[in-house]
Amino acid sequence: MGLENLIATLQVAVGPVILISGVGLLVLSMTNRLGRLIDRARLLLEACRAGAAMEQTRLDAQLKILWLRAHLLRAAIAWASAGALLAALLVIVLFLCLLFHWQQVVFIVILFGGCMAAIIVSLLYFIRDINLSLHALKLEMNPEIAE
Repeated sequence: MGLENLIATLQVAVGPVILISGVGLLVLSMTNRLGRLIDRARLLLEACRAGAAMEQTRLDAQLKILWLRAHLLRAAIAWASAGALLAALLVIVLFLCLLFHWQQVVFIVILFGGCMAAIIVSLLYFIRDINLSLHALKLEMNPEIAE
């Protein structure tokens, strides 16, 4: 293994490492949203226990949306984490290919494609969560206009 090969491999590996950092920030954002969601659900549950029957329908609708959002965020976090894991595996495979002189181009392409696909799926779940949070806000502001 020559120094030139190592430098070239390090240059190629920088991209997936930066991707891991970006996905980490995305996961941080998602976990913060999940934490706020759980706090909001606890407040609504307390209001359900103490609330009037007239409020019960609105609170139930809010809790159903929060439950769905929690599942969406869990899936988004899992997919983003899978993407980061695949990016980390990609870096390892790049170095193993250099060290053992393997020509594993197809495997590298599959790892990178899987990483990108996982991040895309994660972002789709995240967008769905954001849309549901707007629907919940609409319910909160005016229950009569909710779908």
